[in-house]
Amino acid sequence: MTSLHKRLFIILVAATGIIWASAVAWTYFNSRNQLEHVLDTRLQEAARMVHSLLGNASTGMNTTKAISLPHEHGNYERYLSCQIWSLDGELVGSSTGAPDIKITGNSTGFSDEIVQGELWRVYTIVDPAKGVRILVADRLALRDRLVGDLVKGLVAPIILILPLLGLLIWISLGRGLRPLHELADKVRQKDADDMRPLEAENIPSEVKPLADALNGLFIKVEAARRHEREVTAFAAHELRTPLAGLKTQAQIALATTDPAIQEGALQQILLSVDRTTRLVRQLLALAKLDADASPVTPEKVNLGQLVEEIIAQNTVAGRKINNHIDPSLYEHNLQTDRHSLTLILRNIYENATHYSPAEETIRWESLKNGSGIVVRDCGNGVAEEEIPLLTTRFYRGSNKSQTGTGLGLTIVETAAKRLGISFTLRNRTDRRGMEAELRWT
Repeated sequence: MTSLHKRLFIILVAATGIIWASAVAWTYFNSRNQLEHVLDTRLQEAARMVHSLLGNASTGMNTTKAISLPHEHGNYERYLSCQIWSLDGELVGSSTGAPDIKITGNSTGFSDEIVQGELWRVYTIVDPAKGVRILVADRLALRDRLVGDLVKGLVAPIILILPLLGLLIWISLGRGLRPLHELADKVRQKDADDMRPLEAENIPSEVKPLADALNGLFIKVEAARRHEREVTAFAAHELRTPLAGLKTQAQIALATTDPAIQEGALQQILLSVDRTTRLVRQLLALAKLDADASPVTPEKVNLGQLVEEIIAQNTVAGRKINNHIDPSLYEHNLQTDRHSLTLILRNIYENATHYSPAEETIRWESLKNGSGIVVRDCGNGVAEEEIPLLTTRFYRGSNKSQTGTGLGLTIVETAAKRLGISFTLRNRTDRRGMEAELRWT
């Protein structure tokens, strides 16, 4: 499991190390350039000083003499070396520790020369009037030592401080991430039934989105649980009524010898069985739609033939309902999930038959260019403000049907969303009744 604490620690230590390494590199190159400039200037000054000390004539300087030049003590002793040569190639004088051979050729100014296996930086002054060539030089290896010692002076504290810095970063991260642990403790201490929102007053702004997301999840879970309780209570209530009716009618049929009463009781038993069967079927269909996350498997469906099958399978006992099917529906073949589309059209049809008077006609009509289908019933319609509520679970409106469950249109909307179909309910404008429109998107 990835630790946020460790991840942030590694990122911060690595970033700090990179910054320090960059600073050391910058210091190294910048110091080297500055040091070379300073030491080159010092070579010039030393050469000019020696030149100013010499007399006007080089005659009489037939012996090699030692020349004293400024030098550093300690690790950088004999920092500068000097040679004085006559223009005819005779060594006139040299400093202590200077090479025995000529450091450079006849060039003037700065040059880099390899002498006895070592690389030297040389500054040359040629004075024809005095007849001398003055050479002042230092070893480049010594310059590298100077820069190296400077960098070591920067790196050594870093190596010593880095463990302490890492410890401080680790402790600081622990304190900074404490609100997350406190939030986790609050969630951990909640009971399974406690869906109250977390208190977010003292939560840092970076952690607040997580707390808000958890509170939103608690609200959704509470809503889902409340919905489950409502479904259970509604199903128990709706099933208790027909079951009680079944028992009563069965007792009546058993207690009487009158054929007419027996037939009436049996008819009521059939109605109760139909109502119970429809309720159970709708509850199972809605539960399946809620739980089904599998992809849709499309197949070829002829719309007109499907409408015929739905009408044939859903006749209403004791009532004659006429249906008009638009002939153009037989010309439309859809690539969709047959089961879900059947569920949609069947529940629309059941809803239409429950609210349409006997002998009225339910019309199945195609939209323009086969872009959808509209089903028109002949009921009383509903108030405009109630239309958005009709797809709410268990809502049956102010004009409640004795056989309705308030689930049919909910199933239609849920299945339509799964298929990507636009579903619209509205009152008819040509007469009383409602129309349900399905538009393929």
